[in-house]
Amino acid sequence: MKMKIKTIEDLSLNAWPSHKILIYDGWIIRFSCFYTHRTNCVEQIGSSQIALSDKIAYCEEVYEKWNTPAIFKINPLMDSSFDQKLMERGYHIAHTTEVMTMSLESYEPKEPLAEVSLTPHITSDWLNALFEMNGTTNPIHKKIVPSMYHAIPGDTIFATVYDGDNVIGTGLGILDRDYVGIYAIHVAPGYRRRKIGQSICRALLKSAREQGSCYAYLQVVKGNFGARTLYESLGFEYLYTYWFRQQF
Repeated sequence: MKMKIKTIEDLSLNAWPSHKILIYDGWIIRFSCFYTHRTNCVEQIGSSQIALSDKIAYCEEVYEKWNTPAIFKINPLMDSSFDQKLMERGYHIAHTTEVMTMSLESYEPKEPLAEVSLTPHITSDWLNALFEMNGTTNPIHKKIVPSMYHAIPGDTIFATVYDGDNVIGTGLGILDRDYVGIYAIHVAPGYRRRKIGQSICRALLKSAREQGSCYAYLQVVKGNFGARTLYESLGFEYLYTYWFRQQF
């Protein structure tokens, strides 16, 4: 169980590069102008030598210089005393995510119900639609996020659903080792409940399996019951939960 969680944690760290990173005594400090919690947090990736209170204080100073609150990612592999330490310093839980996985070895791919266009490279149509569907308006985010997608080191599968010339659905598969990570599933508000999200996932899983992936994983915000129901219908099962502790 712990080995599988460690694998998923490593894969997800590879999958979503940050705008800036610092390596500090077994921790990685990530910064992306507060685009998402995942790309603006401290993650533990190795053993430590420096006193915990000194390390937390250092991270707080770094994020203060970056004009964002300090955020720490907490996963089941970490000692619970660390989460307690952050809580005592006034950190609150800002975001909780559930990780789901499935095996593709016995998976029987089903054809998408909607037409899904797949490409190994990001397109301006895909990115602009993503910004519109997830409500990104910050000009700084629109400037740095494209470079973050281009910096993904693994092979990628970008999924797009069109209605005429308009993009109404997006998805992303990131191949790493024998896994595919499913990311950026978005459907335009006027097109939801039409199996478009399901079609995007089916197309990504089918393509990944054809390219040699044996397993799939994804991350869903806790409480998003609609998304979790969709993923369970595809064969994903819950594996573990992680959360973010935020300074203020």
